[in-house]
Amino acid sequence: MTTTAPNRPSTTTGPVRRGPASRMAALGRAELTLLLRSRAALFTAVALPAVMAVSMRGLVKGLDLGGTGLSMATVLVPGTLAMALFFSIYTNLVGVYVTRRESLVLKRLRTGEVRDVEILAGGALPAVVLALVQCVLLAVGLTVVLDAPAPAAPHLVLLALAAGVALLVAGAALTAAFTRTAESAQLTFMPFLLVSMAGSGLFLPREVLPDAVAGASAWLPFSPVMDLLRGGWTGDLGGVDQVRALLVALAWAGAAALGVRQWFRWSPRH
Repeated sequence: MTTTAPNRPSTTTGPVRRGPASRMAALGRAELTLLLRSRAALFTAVALPAVMAVSMRGLVKGLDLGGTGLSMATVLVPGTLAMALFFSIYTNLVGVYVTRRESLVLKRLRTGEVRDVEILAGGALPAVVLALVQCVLLAVGLTVVLDAPAPAAPHLVLLALAAGVALLVAGAALTAAFTRTAESAQLTFMPFLLVSMAGSGLFLPREVLPDAVAGASAWLPFSPVMDLLRGGWTGDLGGVDQVRALLVALAWAGAAALGVRQWFRWSPRH
């Protein structure tokens, strides 16, 4: 007499498919590990904004801010937060994207299920988190040191940080598209950084510039972010100006994203 074993459900399962959030989180964890191993990148991202705040204090203190409605605190604190965004996100990510491209990491990632936007966003996650944590610490620290008032319109500060993150991540990817080597990535971010420092009012408010220069500078990519940041502290940015600044910032971020889609390279340029 023979017996047959009862049918059992198969224990073989197909590959586990992860969603976009988990894929980006995995990329972010890998990029965070590499960031923590790079002392130069960590110093640039963490130390330079605070160093800039100290070095620019004398310059801001010497400005004639009479009639502008600004004080040393409402100039220095938003400017320092802007520098934290630049050094943690923009200057860092230009090198990250170029290095990963030249080492074929981006090309290999595209052969899997990860989408292009997930690769760029996942690689940016550690830099973005670091920048936002720095902004909180710097805002609290400078408020105490300078005896500055709390932001009069906190929602504008949050909008400015969100718009700045979107603009600088897209700008970093676009700059990386035109950067040939990891060595040149240490220089290609300089034009946008210097133009923003000079014309967007990071530490030299546009209110103290000649009217023609200030009017033209208002349309620079980072100028609306600074308007929102500074307006968050002073509370004197009207509703129409708030909408205008947000729309201009998003327009620049969208233009940068379109440029990335058109020109970003996923394979080495040599």
